Amino acid sequence: MASEPPGSGSGPALPDPADVDWTQLEGGVLDEFILGAPREFTRDELVEAAGLDPEESGRLWRALGFPETDPSARVFTRADLEAARRVIALSRDWLPDAEVREAVARAVAQSLSRLAEWQIGMLAQVAASQVGELTPRAAARLAAEVLPDLEALQSYVWRRHLAATAARWTAGAQRSDAEHIAADTWPLSVGFADMVGFTRTTRRRSLDELGEMIERFGSVTNEVITNGRGRIIKTVGDEVLFVTEHPADAAAIALGLRDRVRAEPALPPLRIGLAHGMVLSRYGDVYGEVVNVAARLTSEAKPDTVLVDREVHEALRDDPRFDLRRIATLHTRGYTHLRAWTLRGARER
Repeated sequence: MASEPPGSGSGPALPDPADVDWTQLEGGVLDEFILGAPREFTRDELVEAAGLDPEESGRLWRALGFPETDPSARVFTRADLEAARRVIALSRDWLPDAEVREAVARAVAQSLSRLAEWQIGMLAQVAASQVGELTPRAAARLAAEVLPDLEALQSYVWRRHLAATAARWTAGAQRSDAEHIAADTWPLSVGFADMVGFTRTTRRRSLDELGEMIERFGSVTNEVITNGRGRIIKTVGDEVLFVTEHPADAAAIALGLRDRVRAEPALPPLRIGLAHGMVLSRYGDVYGEVVNVAARLTSEAKPDTVLVDREVHEALRDDPRFDLRRIATLHTRGYTHLRAWTLRGARER
């Protein structure tokens, strides 16, 4: 193993939050409490101590979403050094392909950067509500007291999701072996739900009202999709992308979303598109023609309407819970003869 950076020793430790005089703080204390250690090392010192390849380490750093650093600036901590050594071990034992390593880094960064943005906003609101206004002193104290518990909770939730995903993957891998298809290719129902007139709506609402609308949209979609045995792949602005293993679950979710939003005065109506077929699932996202078809159906759907493709129609045509009505062939970008059906509940016949 490479040697420690010169003069680092065991490294300075952060004080126990109980021992800190919160009336006497230096400017970098918030940064140090969040990182969990002081910034000690330059980029070159870190690369040498960890035994990293300098060029690849730069690519991985950028893949994680961080800009290039000044080579002479001491911006890295002992946690960075430990992470770098873990990267080397993982590269040697599990991820020998450099392109795969960068793809994994990008996928992790995209998810965690959004989580960090949300959490900082949440913690700022909590601090402001407790002390009247957010000051560097209050923020540092909150970080020192809250982040350890928050980190432990995140690890718990991650392991729970990992277990659920592993169970799905195992079942899918067995099916893939039987059907001789790739392990990351699955038959899935893909759904998009899009808020109608979102841009126009934002012009008529204050920022507080806009925040409330986005919060309600996230709460409703998460509840309905999760309870319907679906998975949210991502939320982009006014749209949510979800998947299910079975078309009937996707149909029930789509109608459930439509009905819940009807009862939410703060939310505009939805238009929803569903398609079913083989999907490439990689790095937490989904790809393929089925995803494209679902997106096109969503863009063509009228407000408060669900459109489905031929495969979903075939799967649901004899299901007494649903009513399907053929509409005129759609001519949309990339698909000049897209057949579609409107989906309603049986009681809406």
